[in-house]
Amino acid sequence: MMKVALGQFAVSREWTENLRTTQDLMLQASRQGADLLVLPEGILARDIADPDLVRKAAQSLDGPFVSQVLDSSRNTTLTTMMTIHVPFGDDGKVWNVLIAIRDGQIIAQYRKLHLYDAFNMQESRNVEPGDEVPPLVKVAGMKVGLMTCYDVRFPELARRLALDGADVLVLPAAWVKGPLKEAHWNVLVTARALENTCYMVAVGECGERNIGQSVVIDPLGVAVSCAGEAPRLIIADLDPERISYARKVLPVLENRRFDSPQLIKARA
Repeated sequence: MMKVALGQFAVSREWTENLRTTQDLMLQASRQGADLLVLPEGILARDIADPDLVRKAAQSLDGPFVSQVLDSSRNTTLTTMMTIHVPFGDDGKVWNVLIAIRDGQIIAQYRKLHLYDAFNMQESRNVEPGDEVPPLVKVAGMKVGLMTCYDVRFPELARRLALDGADVLVLPAAWVKGPLKEAHWNVLVTARALENTCYMVAVGECGERNIGQSVVIDPLGVAVSCAGEAPRLIIADLDPERISYARKVLPVLENRRFDSPQLIKARA
């Protein structure tokens, strides 16, 4: 069994406030015996009136936010996953980086591949896409594949991670409210779990702009734990036997007729 905690909250424009929230959720998750804590996307800073804040507030991975989160993670077995915006190059853009932290170290990182240039928004204005398939992270004997928000609309990534060996797909998100957007969220996170017979752990930011609705979907598409629109920490148990059962009765990974998806190389 893996015990997973989903820490849903509204991100402030002040990184110090978000740091305190992160540290508090880590403490709560540890006290409840969680193996894994997943937090929303872009938790350094957010302001709906200033979409460029993600660039202006970005910090390096050895900056004060991550350094203090690493200090808080020492001498515990908890793995914590979140995304922050990290500067790169000289053009002012940033990467949207999902980091996995355990016992004072960054054990994995993933730069978001699919940028949210949709529904009249343009993430690529401030963010540079990554160019590598996410790694798998082993937690409590299970393999966890990394995804970020808009990635969930691209089934190739989830399928690639499942074929690489993922038992669990993790999705930090900041899912923007709008017509049918909540329905899209529910359909997509359920589909990615069901079509790959994996658990899906999807954590949404809540607040004025985003829907919240963090949820755990099991390998047969059943929502086993979910949150509403308010800040909340929810807990769920992920059972490897449920994955084995799902893959026995619904062997889609064995029955497929297509090869493993490959990442398109950056165009010159």
